[in-house]
Amino acid sequence: MDKDRLDRQFAFIREIDKEKAITRQNYRSDGICKENDAEHAWHIAIMTLLLSEYANERIDVLRTVGMLLIHDLVEIDAGDTYAYDEDGIKTQHEREKKAAERIFGLLPDDQRQQLQALWEEFEAGNTPEARFARTMDHIQPMMLNAATDGKSWVEHGICLDQILAHNSNTADGSQALWAYAYENFIVPNLAKGRIWESSKEK
Repeated sequence: MDKDRLDRQFAFIREIDKEKAITRQNYRSDGICKENDAEHAWHIAIMTLLLSEYANERIDVLRTVGMLLIHDLVEIDAGDTYAYDEDGIKTQHEREKKAAERIFGLLPDDQRQQLQALWEEFEAGNTPEARFARTMDHIQPMMLNAATDGKSWVEHGICLDQILAHNSNTADGSQALWAYAYENFIVPNLAKGRIWESSKEK
């Protein structure tokens, strides 16, 4: 047994428990509490196990699940950046990159490199796994918004053009799932006035 290696692994494991305290803007399906980052990661990991058959390309499901389980750990330091926070998005990459270096740096070097590379792959979105992972990351909040009668969309006054811009690459991972999400999550909420038709209507 390598005690130093185990010490570093458990230091990382303790540190990532803080992900449970990072609150997101989306509500859980009950519409009462907002979800946290750990719940989000768990949810989209299971979604990947169930929905990977709809990926545009063949994917390594385990690699994709791993990517999704670690992709938001950086928010322990960087905080959650809301998808429609234009100012926050401007500094998001630098904040998260710095966080990744610290948090993954707690691990033994081989595992640090492995998880850092997986996080960077998700960020770049250039592999079939990363494309599908990003699709899951975008569709899950839409599903929860639809389940809560558009609660978060209403609170933030979100417009259709904002949603479409944010999801401009969502179909890259799965055209079928994007089509489903658009028809079943977005269109009904647009019809009910939970989503503004355009920013000009505000």
